[in-house]
Amino acid sequence: MSMELPFAPVDTIIRRNSGTLRVGSEATGELARLIQIEGANLAIEASKIAKENGRKTIQEGDFNIGKRDLERELVLPIAPVDRIARSEIDNRYRIGNDARLILAEYLESYADQIAKKSVILARHAGRKTIQKEDIEICVRILGE
Repeated sequence: MSMELPFAPVDTIIRRNSGTLRVGSEATGELARLIQIEGANLAIEASKIAKENGRKTIQEGDFNIGKRDLERELVLPIAPVDRIARSEIDNRYRIGNDARLILAEYLESYADQIAKKSVILARHAGRKTIQKEDIEICVRILGE
């Protein structure tokens, strides 16, 4: 899977959770990679639901991740999220606009959760910088 997400929005997400800690570039890269994997996996499952319902357009409800928060402003750009979703599904499927938005919102929330927990791990290790290993350990141990 090629890197679809731009570095800057992912860096913004991790930094808004980092408090006084610094953020290593490899940590941001790892978080971007995990966001992409999660998004692609969700799209695969959503395409199966659309197929079961005889549709070629993936809709918001196909993601089974709740309803959109219309008040929330997203940091993750929609176009790369759309490319992530399309990366692992049959190209016959379309992704509805509301589906793109709910996926972007979910992925941003997913990244926030990992970033927050990674801060705890970095502080526990006595470091002032969030590192790639914090992201990896967070996902492995905490089940994200």
